[in-house]
Amino acid sequence: MKHQKPLSDFYRLYIKGDLPRKELEGRIFKYLLRNNDRYRLFDGNQDRWNEYLSWLYPRLVRAVDLYQEQGASFDTYISCLVYSTSKEYRCREADRRITEYICWKVKAEEAEVCEAENEYCESGKEIDIPKGIRPKQILLLILKSYYFVSDELVKKAAAAIGMESREIQNMVDELRKRRSEKEDEILDLRERLYCQHYRCMAYQKRMNIAQPGTEYFEKMKVRYERARKRFLTMKKRLGGMRVDASNRMIAQVTGIPKGTVDSNFFAMKNHLDSSATGFPCGL
Repeated sequence: MKHQKPLSDFYRLYIKGDLPRKELEGRIFKYLLRNNDRYRLFDGNQDRWNEYLSWLYPRLVRAVDLYQEQGASFDTYISCLVYSTSKEYRCREADRRITEYICWKVKAEEAEVCEAENEYCESGKEIDIPKGIRPKQILLLILKSYYFVSDELVKKAAAAIGMESREIQNMVDELRKRRSEKEDEILDLRERLYCQHYRCMAYQKRMNIAQPGTEYFEKMKVRYERARKRFLTMKKRLGGMRVDASNRMIAQVTGIPKGTVDSNFFAMKNHLDSSATGFPCGL
């Protein structure tokens, strides 16, 4: 008949001094490694059992020091340790899977929305100012489209409206500089938003695997609600950030009052709406 308490025998040999401490730890570990079927954990999956025992080993070493030979046998003591820590290990496994899932999901969502901006395609034609559009309004349109205009187009526009090309180029460069600064700010906020999105999903997943009404469930619920509120605030802020040239920015670089810029764009819009023809391809 197979001995039912081999671990207790190992421990008695250790207490008598017939078994070194390292040998005791090794025998316990080897016994657990070979007897996955006895504990019936992890659906009999030996690989997961091996990973669990590797994680358990430091706790197993400490458990030997804490054991007192009173009441339960050493076999029972180790069995209780295995069953109790296996629950913690499963939670850690679930948490790791949640983390991996969320990281991949966030990356997939990020890749899905990343689209390249349209490139500027320059026409070889000279700019003809449409009838009814004043030179100042052409300047405002150039600045409004600053990100897509080439140096050559700036020169053509300067000749068409009677300005120095360097003067227009300086305005365009200033708007591009501001765009670069704003893009850095948006990138930083977007990265923090992704992290916050991850937190929300992690807390929600942990709530789903927890028992409703438990202390852990309530803790995750509070953290989720707090993280969700912060996420929505950050998302709203990101949605309000823009990199295109606002009328206020154009007013600042040109030295024209913002009201004048607004009224010029309004006049151009009305003119184009009522006109049968639009702007030439070159503009």
